[in-house]
Amino acid sequence: MVMKIAYFDCFAGAAGDMVVAAMLDAGLEKAFLVDHLASLGIEGLDVKISQTKRCGITAMRFEPSCSDQRQRNLTDIAKLINNSNIAASAKQRAIEIFQGLARVEGRIHGKDTDEVQFHEIGAVDSIVDIVGACIGLDFLSIEKVYSSDVSVGGGVVKIEHGYLPVPAPATAALLKEAKIPVTGGPGNRELLTPTGAAILANFVDEFGLLPAMKIESVGYGAGAFESGDFANVLRLMIGESAGQDDTDADCVYLLETNVDDVTSERIGFVIEKLFEEGALDVFTTAIGMKHNRPAVKLTVICRPADRGRMEGIIFEQGLTLGIRKQIVQRSKLARKFVTVKTGYGEIRVKTASAGGKLVIAKPEYADCAAAAKRHKVALKIIQEAAMKTFYKSI
Repeated sequence: MVMKIAYFDCFAGAAGDMVVAAMLDAGLEKAFLVDHLASLGIEGLDVKISQTKRCGITAMRFEPSCSDQRQRNLTDIAKLINNSNIAASAKQRAIEIFQGLARVEGRIHGKDTDEVQFHEIGAVDSIVDIVGACIGLDFLSIEKVYSSDVSVGGGVVKIEHGYLPVPAPATAALLKEAKIPVTGGPGNRELLTPTGAAILANFVDEFGLLPAMKIESVGYGAGAFESGDFANVLRLMIGESAGQDDTDADCVYLLETNVDDVTSERIGFVIEKLFEEGALDVFTTAIGMKHNRPAVKLTVICRPADRGRMEGIIFEQGLTLGIRKQIVQRSKLARKFVTVKTGYGEIRVKTASAGGKLVIAKPEYADCAAAAKRHKVALKIIQEAAMKTFYKSI
């Protein structure tokens, strides 16, 4: 299925102002953004939008400022957002982002979310960054968001409680919670801020390589400082997913290893563990190895963000000394579930279409198995009843 998608290239990290600036450079209308930010009703709010350069690359700069820098808690911020005239979907996203920030700040400082005073995060510029990013996502009609691994920088950063190593505690907590893949550098300073991490955690559906897409616009959002070593910008690419009307495309990791001296019980245990930790698929293939030894090839398909965890499980269980890995592209038919009511209860049916025609319809095994046990009948009877009801309904 063709969708409007976006890809954040976070080679120099991300901050809230960089996200908004990249959106402005990629097509977000300045007047639309400023008018809707004004509806927050923050007294003395000023927004400066300008063009600048970072290592020779032309980029947009977004700089909100305000004399009112009082500390606000989650309730205060939610009230500001709810009383504005921005779109309902943007309001909901913005509040969800602040809820995520409050959750990790509360955990770090041992407080309930309602007791958290956001300090730097609750300052007006951060409120405007988060709300502005949500306005931009809605204005640009982006349906799915992808991102590269995120560079966090290095060294130390000064916060209210003193100097702490990068990433800052709130940033690290958000990265852990959202399972965002990161890398250190470039440079020896903070590149990923808590605000930037919170926005990515909420916006991004998949982390990994650039997906198959037809790029329609490219935007560069400049960070606050100029570096002589790298362009301190966030790149945003927006376009259409490059699939047929009924398909979606993405990239996954294919992990393989040959196993010849491990019991089937241990292999089965590892397969269960891999599925529990988010593997998309795991399967084995009978193979013959050197010295005429029968063996098994274990194959794991996983999202790029989960690759390290999958490898860790295989190594920790002592299955092998090495793993082969490669990035592969895949095309997927768009799927949806239809719930049908049968004499044995509700059963979900998974469907997929191609060329506008239904090509796959299959009752969900878990639903059928539960119904078969509940009514003490054969699994086949439940499956047939579900499909009979489904075809009558279309």
